[in-house]
Amino acid sequence: MNLRHTVNALTQTINPNISAVLIRSSGGYTTDATGHRTPVVTSFQVKAQVQGLSAREIAHLDGLNIQGVMRGVYLYGDIEGVVRTDQKGGDTLQFRETLTGQMRTWRVVQVLETWPDWCKVVVVMQ
Repeated sequence: MNLRHTVNALTQTINPNISAVLIRSSGGYTTDATGHRTPVVTSFQVKAQVQGLSAREIAHLDGLNIQGVMRGVYLYGDIEGVVRTDQKGGDTLQFRETLTGQMRTWRVVQVLETWPDWCKVVVVMQ
């Protein structure tokens, strides 16, 4: 049973999913002739359900000293923050702000829920 699909169908009547670009860290870096390192990434389109955070989630993040403009994002798949053992720098999302329409980059700073086919992550505007 795909519970996320059922709940997302209901949630979209109030807060539609938006198109986003997921920029996934593949691990490792390339180094140019000047020694400048660039992370190896892959990008693809995803549908995201972007929401505000609950008071409990904000209190949890405050305890971790994570600051900035934050959102909770539900996505299909497995999205990751920093994975030091795999040398991955963390995934980022790019999507337009609802009010201004301006494209913003958001870094995944915390994975709140992860399931076989979906996850909920906290992103911070960069």
